[in-house]
Amino acid sequence: MLRQIIAGACVESPHLLHVLHILQQKFLHVSETAIREVSAMLALPYSQVEAVVEFYSFFHKTPRGKYDILFSNCICCGYLVDGTDLMAMFGRRLGIVAGRTREDGLVSMDQTSCIGMCDHGAALLVNGMPVTGLDGSLLERIAILIEDRVPLADWPSEWFQIEDSIRMSGMLLDHEMPRGDSLRAMLAFGAEASLNEIIQSGLRGRGGAGFSTGMKWKSCRVAQGAAHYVICNADEGEPGTFKDRVLLHRYADSLFEGMTVCAYLIGANLGYLYLRGEYRYLLPHLQSVLLLRRETSLLGTNICNQPGFSFDVQIVVGAGAYICGEESALIESLEGKRGIPRVRPPFPVSHGYLGQPTVVNNVETFVAAACVVQKGSTWLRAMGDEVSKGSKILSISGNCARPGIYEYPFGVSIRQVLEDCGAADTYAVQVGGPSGVLIGSPEFDRRLGYDDLPTGGAVMVFDKSRDLMAILVNFSRFFSHESCGFCTPCRVGTVLLRDRLDKIFSGRGAQTDLEEILHTARLMKQYSHCGLGQTAANPVLDGLQRFPQVLEKFLLNRDFEPDLDLDKALAEGRRIRKGNDGIACADRGGQ
Repeated sequence: MLRQIIAGACVESPHLLHVLHILQQKFLHVSETAIREVSAMLALPYSQVEAVVEFYSFFHKTPRGKYDILFSNCICCGYLVDGTDLMAMFGRRLGIVAGRTREDGLVSMDQTSCIGMCDHGAALLVNGMPVTGLDGSLLERIAILIEDRVPLADWPSEWFQIEDSIRMSGMLLDHEMPRGDSLRAMLAFGAEASLNEIIQSGLRGRGGAGFSTGMKWKSCRVAQGAAHYVICNADEGEPGTFKDRVLLHRYADSLFEGMTVCAYLIGANLGYLYLRGEYRYLLPHLQSVLLLRRETSLLGTNICNQPGFSFDVQIVVGAGAYICGEESALIESLEGKRGIPRVRPPFPVSHGYLGQPTVVNNVETFVAAACVVQKGSTWLRAMGDEVSKGSKILSISGNCARPGIYEYPFGVSIRQVLEDCGAADTYAVQVGGPSGVLIGSPEFDRRLGYDDLPTGGAVMVFDKSRDLMAILVNFSRFFSHESCGFCTPCRVGTVLLRDRLDKIFSGRGAQTDLEEILHTARLMKQYSHCGLGQTAANPVLDGLQRFPQVLEKFLLNRDFEPDLDLDKALAEGRRIRKGNDGIACADRGGQ
């Protein structure tokens, strides 16, 4: 039976992540026996398959429940709402604690990093399907359905409907592009001229780094290789970011059009959409768009009746690893490995997927590129400023009346953004997610753009009712959890930062802890292997610089405070043994 299931999964897709997902869903875990069978059938080393299972958060070697509940722990769509711990409430209702599977095997519960639902309030995943707008009443209804063993397909369908929440649209979101128009314009204009239009438009990568899209494509075009590849990075895992979720749902045609344009310009025959695991629910929709494009000669062979123009797209779904948003880690994951960032150079444009020239761009960049080819470079250059051309789509969440998707010309001020989203009494704004920049009110006139505040799209708003220290602690825990563990500065540094902040937050911090934080942050920035470790300390460094009073009010009136609180460490043992200090210490000394 196991071999039949693996064989059936391979017929759908032979990709390792897909096969492991099927096994996880069928057996609620991936056993040692399953790892051996997958290794044999896919002709992969056992160690590689086992390492992949252990690396990704959505795979488990011990059984999960029939209903696997994952609460988002994001600061904007997390389970802590107005002082209420919804996950703990749900756990009490079902008799389960976080990180465990109930003894009867019916339900398991845990927390997970941001699931991209920050515009919809507290959210969870149940067997990979998102449910938003959580409160006590909804959780009670969910608990009843679980106890009654109602199949997920029979749950109220409206629970799984995710609105796009587009609040303000601009040149990109308002652009009505008939299917295939960009391809026809490109073929009429020619490959060389079309590539020059993208270069002249000033389009830069919308993921935050801002490298010239046209120059990246040109470098890949001229790179020597047996094959060229196009990859769309749809693994937006930065807390507070959800714009790609909306683009994938509403603008999938434009995305695939942009990928196909890129394929023609660089000479690629195959492309991949790497979809984050939290967005697996979008897979049927995306597959239907691909099917329609194949049926209308916009994918496949002789696209638009152009001899020799052949290109298709495959979708690979991730399995819960923030690091795979880094392009080389994503490529490693596509190759069926752990998502460990590569040493660069060489860069993907010359040595990418399977060692071949590869373009990696995010969803928004491909959509914008398709529009540029259809409308021309002047269309994009007409908006923005001298350095940053065009518009930027923002995911806005937190303490504002109208969270959602907003599109602005580059150069818009944070103050304008706050006014438009209905933010009042704003204390701090996190631009670009936790790895970005934390600013306060004196800087609200700063502008979004590559020369001031670059951002992949997240804008998290916090008013004066929020505990900024709790937010910094949340961010530090996120990075320590999501570190891939490859390099010591990040693997150890993120844990040290987390533990120092936890100590300060508990009221046991001293001045030496701030000094240790600064020292650790400097080492991480200088020596970490990739951007995760290099930016993980950004929130606390910005907090110390711009909001020093927030951390200082938690410090004890002394220079040093030990990390270990012996009384607290022994408290549980005393409770169990019902003894006193003498008994506890005597027992400890006799070991």
